[in-house]
Amino acid sequence: MSAASVEQPFDDDRPFSLTAIADEIMERHPGYRVEIIGGHLLVTPSPDAPHARALTGLMVPFIAAGLHDSETEVLQNVGLWLPTGAEDYAIPDLVVVDADIDDHFVENNAYDPVCFRLVLEVTSSNGKDDLKTKVAAYAEAKVPVYLVVDRKHQRLHLLTDPAGNEYASHRVHAPGEVITLPDSIGAEVTLDVDQIIKAGKRKASS
Repeated sequence: MSAASVEQPFDDDRPFSLTAIADEIMERHPGYRVEIIGGHLLVTPSPDAPHARALTGLMVPFIAAGLHDSETEVLQNVGLWLPTGAEDYAIPDLVVVDADIDDHFVENNAYDPVCFRLVLEVTSSNGKDDLKTKVAAYAEAKVPVYLVVDRKHQRLHLLTDPAGNEYASHRVHAPGEVITLPDSIGAEVTLDVDQIIKAGKRKASS
C-alpha cells in the first residue's frame, strides 16, 4: 500500500481528527482512496485498468441474478461505517446492499453495516490489508459475506459467518473452479474463478 504524506490540516488547539487528515489527503491527491480502520489511515492509489476491468466483469453476474432491483442494489465505492473506532470506515470496491441504504446513512458518506449483504475487494497494492485488516473489520461489522479477488496469488477468498473479529468459514478457490455464493445475498450467483482472475490481469501487448 502506498501512503501519501500530508501536513497537519488544522491548528494545534483543535481536536485531533483522522477524518480531517483523510479529507486533506483526498483533496491533495485526487483518485486516492482513504479509509480509517482500527484508528489507522489506509491510503490506496487509483486502481489500474485490470482492477477496474475485474470489477466491471464482477458486476455482470450480480445484476443478471436480479440483485440490482427493488430489494437490493449492486454498487461500487460506498462507505461502510465500522464499529472498530469512532471515525472508522471502509470503502469496499463492490457491495450488495438493501435498497433502503439511503435510510441508513451515518456520516462522512458512510452507511450502517446492517444494510450490507456482501462486500467485495479486488486487491491492488494493498492486498495484505484486504486479506487481514479488512477481514477483522468486516467481521466485527457483521457483514455476512466477504469476497476477495486476490490478483497476486490468482485465487478467490470467500469468507462467511462472521464471529467476533473473524469469519468462521474461509474458503480459497483457484482458477478452474466455479463457486456459488450464499443465497443470503438475495439471489443465486455463480462465479467462474478463471474468468475473474483473467479479467484482473494486464493484457499482453500486441
